[in-house]
Amino acid sequence: MRSALPKVLQSLGGQALLDHVLAQARSVSPERIVVVYGHGGDDVRAVFPDTDLRWAHQAEQRGTGHALAQALPELGAAGPVLVLCGDVPLIETATLSELLVAAGDGVALLTVQMPDPSGYGRIVRDGSGAVSRIVEHRDASDVELEIDEVNAGIMVLPGAQLARWLGALSDDNAQGELYLTDLIAAAIADGVAVTAVIAGTAEEVMGVNDRVQLAEAEAELQRRRVLTLLEDGVTVMDPLRLDVRGSVRAGRDVVLDINVVLEGEVVLGDDVTIGPGCVIRDCVIGDGTQVAAHSVLDDARIGSGCRIGPFARIRPGTELGAGVRIGNFVETKSSSFADGSKANHLSYIGDAQIGAGANVGAGTVTCNYDGVRKHRTVIGDGAFIGSGTMLVAPVTVGERATIGAGSVITKDAPADELSMSRAKQTVVPGWERPTKD
Repeated sequence: MRSALPKVLQSLGGQALLDHVLAQARSVSPERIVVVYGHGGDDVRAVFPDTDLRWAHQAEQRGTGHALAQALPELGAAGPVLVLCGDVPLIETATLSELLVAAGDGVALLTVQMPDPSGYGRIVRDGSGAVSRIVEHRDASDVELEIDEVNAGIMVLPGAQLARWLGALSDDNAQGELYLTDLIAAAIADGVAVTAVIAGTAEEVMGVNDRVQLAEAEAELQRRRVLTLLEDGVTVMDPLRLDVRGSVRAGRDVVLDINVVLEGEVVLGDDVTIGPGCVIRDCVIGDGTQVAAHSVLDDARIGSGCRIGPFARIRPGTELGAGVRIGNFVETKSSSFADGSKANHLSYIGDAQIGAGANVGAGTVTCNYDGVRKHRTVIGDGAFIGSGTMLVAPVTVGERATIGAGSVITKDAPADELSMSRAKQTVVPGWERPTKD
């Protein structure tokens, strides 16, 4: 991968490769999950502190069979063992379920037919069509290299025989490694049934070994996620220009314009419209809300019928009631806006509580940080904040109070009154603007 980051931590659809594999492992309700780790293992374990995971260290990289042998002490009971690959992230639950059923008390392996099988182990079948062995690419004869059915690296093995089969593996091959695929020949020699399940598509079992393959996997994952949204009734203006980097739940008649990025856990109510170039991360957005172009919403709760943007930034901790308007170049953080309030232009609202029907004028700043601590600003229902106002927190503006434009408010402003703070305007007669020599 040409990266300091271990391969299984590379990002795919907003999650590490291993995240995807673990999700599929959990989808078939296993008794336990054992992760075999080697290169960068400490980094991997730090990212996955999950208590349901067991870890097995492969100190020497001696092949896939050796890797599975390291997991034996953690496997426990002698039931079926499903072997997954940390760099094959797009396998689907239905395929794994089919593979487990096909194995029964024997062995099942996942195969796929590929137009170009270069680099993959070939599935060798006997005259009756039964699997007889798997031969790795480097060890294959010219005739075997013509086979287009290959090993996907995913299999189910009977736990009762696993230790004996692994103990008998030999590294007498082109790579000098212990091959997991040699267990197929061991099973056949013991009269254990071996069943091959052919994957529906090559994309489902694609491995990721470089940046090119990572990009190909990303394209396939995005295609699947966009297809799910389309099938759920979401209008996607251009399926090739939508990135879904998490999970999305969408109501009826949702519209997603081009170059939208959806990250984390996103919930979109009915009739929500997301304009072009928006980034929505970990948000719940209520019915009928419109988010205009190039707005960024992060960890926020947005009520129904709101209008946001364009070029708005909604930061974590923001909560908007119904019918709130957050306009262009307005930034909010850790603030609540009650129903019908608005901040239409060029303002920063941080650590604030805005009442219902309040109007925050252009260029307003809640001065919430004194260099050490954050302080709250409270603006009452129906208050009107004039343009260019600095609200130096902690400060309270009463209900229906009016703040004159250009004011610096350092004391509480009483309800139903006009408060203002301006320096006296001075005119200097005869003053001339400096000129260059």
